Amino acid sequence: MGHGNCLSLSFLGSSLGLLFLLLLLPERPLDSGLGQTVLLTGSPGCSGAEGRLAHKLFRDLFANYTSALRPVADTDQTLNVTLEVTLSQIIDMDERNQVLTLYLWIRQEWTDTYLRWNPDAYGGLDVIHIPSSLVWRPDIVLYNKADAQPPVSASTNVVLRHDGSVRWDAPAITRSSCRVDVSAFPFDAQRCGLTFGSWTHGGHQLDVRPRGATASLADFVDNVEWRVLGMPAQRRVLTYGCCSEPYPDVTFTLLLRRRAAAYVCNLLLPCVLISLLAPLAFHLPADSGEKVSLGVTVLLALTVFQLLLAESMPPAESVPLIGKYYMATMTMVTFSTALTILIMNLHYCGSSAHPVPAWARTLLLGHLARGLCVQERGEPCGQFRPPESPPSPQPPEEGAGPLAGPCHELQCLCHQEALLHHVATIANTFRSYRAAQRRHEDWKRLARVMDRFFLGIFFSMALVMSLLVLVKAL
Repeated sequence: MGHGNCLSLSFLGSSLGLLFLLLLLPERPLDSGLGQTVLLTGSPGCSGAEGRLAHKLFRDLFANYTSALRPVADTDQTLNVTLEVTLSQIIDMDERNQVLTLYLWIRQEWTDTYLRWNPDAYGGLDVIHIPSSLVWRPDIVLYNKADAQPPVSASTNVVLRHDGSVRWDAPAITRSSCRVDVSAFPFDAQRCGLTFGSWTHGGHQLDVRPRGATASLADFVDNVEWRVLGMPAQRRVLTYGCCSEPYPDVTFTLLLRRRAAAYVCNLLLPCVLISLLAPLAFHLPADSGEKVSLGVTVLLALTVFQLLLAESMPPAESVPLIGKYYMATMTMVTFSTALTILIMNLHYCGSSAHPVPAWARTLLLGHLARGLCVQERGEPCGQFRPPESPPSPQPPEEGAGPLAGPCHELQCLCHQEALLHHVATIANTFRSYRAAQRRHEDWKRLARVMDRFFLGIFFSMALVMSLLVLVKAL
């Protein structure tokens, strides 16, 4: 019986103690209707106490706070905003539409006068993280935006400190207009500016300044087509025609240089090889019948590469470097094909053509053929002997006396006038044939000299143009 009374008294004491503890605990503060999540950092202690202090701080700060007005004590006071940009990735560079797409991390920092507290009054709590939609945010936008969609604010939290400083980190995918100069393509370098500034607040109300001289590239992901040389920042103060007060802005200039290895392998090297192949049409024998066909084939191949290049380049006034090289090569191939046709006409003049003029015989068949080492078959180079004019055929002398021949007998065959006339005709025909053949050989030799001459000129031109373009790749 005594043991049962002890158990009853012990249970009653435990119940009274629990009721006493419940009466001593403070009431939990009711939510202010905002229904937002609050994260906190402060001095180590009981997590329940920190949660209650954070809720109390949140209720005290936003009891009479509005995010519609600038958080300054004096309306004439200028609010300073510090802007920092971190380049994360180059998503796309559209040269045809001149639009640059980037993935950025944008950090904005300012001071809110109405969001300050004493950390000692809240258990050493000095930093809280709250949704950015609850506080005032500067209306800083990208001026040279090239996107039809309206700007969407990132739903990220802001970091609020006890002294009123607010830090807002938000990722953003920006599409900005960029004037692309392709005059040196594929060895070009581009400068694309991103201008940030307030859309409605002038310089007397909101002043924006960059943090540091350049944007951060610490977390940049390398691009396969572009190499980033830097991203300097510059602050400007401009006055627009609509308003009298100045508007400050910050411009981050992205310096890019194209990686030209893929374009050199796919577009430039084939054109260089084709351009070096075109002058070889002059070295091709005229009897093969493929001299003109080679030139036309090379011209068609260059036209195909020119069309491929035109599809990727914007229709600008400045012609890219590789486009100039293509046009120069196509012009050279066109002239070489035309000259090949003229040389083919010289080669196939035939036996009825006029003799080679004296100046051409001396200048081209003499000095130029010796310099280019164009010799007759079986004639060693360096021992050239200018061709002599063939003797003109002599008609038979009529009425030649009987003493013209070696025979003095009246019955000798040499004294037969008809036989002598036929022999003279055969000799003159043979001389005419030899003269015609010699004229034909002279024209063919002249064609070979011209082929050798233009081969050296056009091959030198193609080699010099190719070297000038390839030097820029080094």
